[in-house]
Amino acid sequence: MRRLAAPALALVAVGASRVGAEPIFLSRQYTRCTTCHFSPTGGGLLTPYGRSLSREELSTTGRSHPSPSSGKQDLRWSVAEDRMGPVSIGIDVRPAHLDVRFEGGSATRDLLMTADVLAAYQANGWTVYGEVGRQPRPEGTKVDSYEYWVAHQAEKGFGFRAGRFLPAYGVRLADHTAFTRAPLGLDVYDQIYGLEVSHTGERHLLQLTAGPGRADSILHEDGRRAFTAAGRLQMDLGPRSVLVVSGLVRNTSAVVPRNGSGGVAFGFAPLPRLTTWTEADAQVQHGVAGAPAYVLLNETGWEVYRGLWLKFSPQLRTELGNASGGVLRLLFEANLLPRTRWNVDVSFYRDRGRASGLVTRTLLAQLHLYL
Repeated sequence: MRRLAAPALALVAVGASRVGAEPIFLSRQYTRCTTCHFSPTGGGLLTPYGRSLSREELSTTGRSHPSPSSGKQDLRWSVAEDRMGPVSIGIDVRPAHLDVRFEGGSATRDLLMTADVLAAYQANGWTVYGEVGRQPRPEGTKVDSYEYWVAHQAEKGFGFRAGRFLPAYGVRLADHTAFTRAPLGLDVYDQIYGLEVSHTGERHLLQLTAGPGRADSILHEDGRRAFTAAGRLQMDLGPRSVLVVSGLVRNTSAVVPRNGSGGVAFGFAPLPRLTTWTEADAQVQHGVAGAPAYVLLNETGWEVYRGLWLKFSPQLRTELGNASGGVLRLLFEANLLPRTRWNVDVSFYRDRGRASGLVTRTLLAQLHLYL
């Protein structure tokens, strides 16, 4: 029971996901994260275009209307966003309610998961990026900077990024507890110090990352520091279909043997309001005999009304050396964007241990204000 409840209880202790990417927008023919975000792996501060897009295409009531006198759209938001030139600043605030129930107990908590300031400077192919804010952790809340980097993108497609960031791998879902994120070492505080080189083409994006390891482990010497290398190749098969191949290797640390993951993901949007992503991963660890730990995930999002998305995500994770063990998760989610940069999200998780049959149910309600 304790092993089954651990993922849900981690949500209570740490809080749920930060602002993340929304791969459901593949249905709008946006195949690259940098269409809306400064980060090439998605998440974090929106670009001016991303802010405009959230108003004109995504929110229920945010679309500008033509002026009765001129017939032109209202440009007040655009003017306000252009005043700082190459500098962009955002504020991310996310209060939430969490309710976890499992056999023999329950936990309920109201919390402020996120209160961050995000900033970026972008000019002449260069981007300087940083985030600082409140970090709720099991050992207590603190204020810290958890992502910061400098990057350059050349006209011929070659680029680099250096600093603290999450390595590019698979599909970066907004839910950091997804089996393709947290169990593979891609959780909300798993950024590494590293160097990323990339090449961007009309139909592909290649990202290669290497660094001395997890940033928090380097700063606080928790025994998890390990050289990390990752690679991700995205191929845009069409305006609404994407194939992603990824690999990640971590060397031996003081507490964890050498381990690695490999995976493939496919995104497809058959309709303008329907997107489905499927990802399969295998994780191996030195010294563990038997089958790898397998992860299978599907996330299907349907926009039933402008700004209202319903999602369904079945997920399976097995255990290292035990393909019949692990957890089966069913996730149901309603994501409402009522107006520009307001997001109301209600998620229900049902986790069942495949060997024990024990069930954990988690309800998470969030109000996301991205100013």
